Amino acid sequence: MTTVGFIGLGIMGLPMAGNLVKAGYDVAGYNRSHGKVDRFVSNGGRGASSVAEAVRGADIVITMLPDSPDVEEVVLGEDGVLANAASGALLIEMSTVRPATARRLAEEATGTGVRVLDAPVSGGEQGAIDGTLSIMVGGEESDVAAAGSVLEILGGTVVHVGPHGAGQTVKAANQLIVAGTIELVAEAIVFLECHGVDTESAVRVLAGGLAGNRILDRKAAGMLARDFKPGFRVELHHKDLGIVQAAAREAGVVVPLGAAVAQLMASLQAQGHGGLDHSALLSLVEQLSGRTPR
Repeated sequence: MTTVGFIGLGIMGLPMAGNLVKAGYDVAGYNRSHGKVDRFVSNGGRGASSVAEAVRGADIVITMLPDSPDVEEVVLGEDGVLANAASGALLIEMSTVRPATARRLAEEATGTGVRVLDAPVSGGEQGAIDGTLSIMVGGEESDVAAAGSVLEILGGTVVHVGPHGAGQTVKAANQLIVAGTIELVAEAIVFLECHGVDTESAVRVLAGGLAGNRILDRKAAGMLARDFKPGFRVELHHKDLGIVQAAAREAGVVVPLGAAVAQLMASLQAQGHGGLDHSALLSLVEQLSGRTPR
C-alpha cells in the first residue's frame, strides 16, 4: 500500500485527501487547525500532529496550502518536508504559488533524494469532491509517470505541461481567464436585470451559444441568488492575480484586462469580502452601477 502524507486539509485539501483514502491509500493528514484533522480522521484517514509526522515513512507527500510563504515554510523549514521525507519520496506540490517558488523547491530538493512536482489544480471545491480536477503538472517526465495513479484519482484531466514551474505558469493563466470570465458574467447579469429580463432564461440560452462557459454553468445560479458561499475565496483569487501580474511583468507581457480585474478583486478584498466566493464580483458591479446589492 502506498503511504501518502497530505499537508493542508482546507476546502480543497480535505476532499482530495478523502478521495485518496476511499481509493485505498494509507493517508496521514496534517493541518494547522486540528478540527480539520479530526474531521479527516472521522472519514477514515490517519491524523498527524506535525508536518514531520505526516511525512515520515510516506512514499508520496502532497501539499495543498494557501500561498508561497506557507509552502516554503512547510517544505523548506527546519521541521519541514525536505528535512523529514525519505530519500526517493515524491513531493507533489498542489498549491497555487509563484512559478519561481516551484522552481526553488525543486532546486532545494536536489541532493536530498526527494523528487518534486508542481501540480496546481483547477475545478474548485466541487471538482475536489468529485475527483474531477484539472491538474497541470511541471517537472521530470519520469516523476509525472510515477505520480500518475495518485493524480488520476484526484483529477479528470492530468497533463504534463513542462519542466519545474510550468504547472504554476499554466495555473496563473487559468486564474487570469477565470477571473476575467467571472467579471464578464457578473456584468452581463447586472445588465440583464437592469433591463428587466428573465435572467434565468437568459443565462440558459447564453450557456447554449458561443457565450457558453464553465462559469455560466457552475457559478451563474449562485450569482443570481446572491449566494456567495465560498468555493474559492476572493482572498485567494486576489493572491493569484498578484502572481499573474508579477509573472507577466517578468516576461514583459501586457495583460490590461487582467490588470483591471485584479484591481476589482483587490477592491473586494479591501472592503472586507475576502472570505466570499470570487463570484462576489457581482456585488461590486452592482455597487459601481449605483444599485443596492440584493
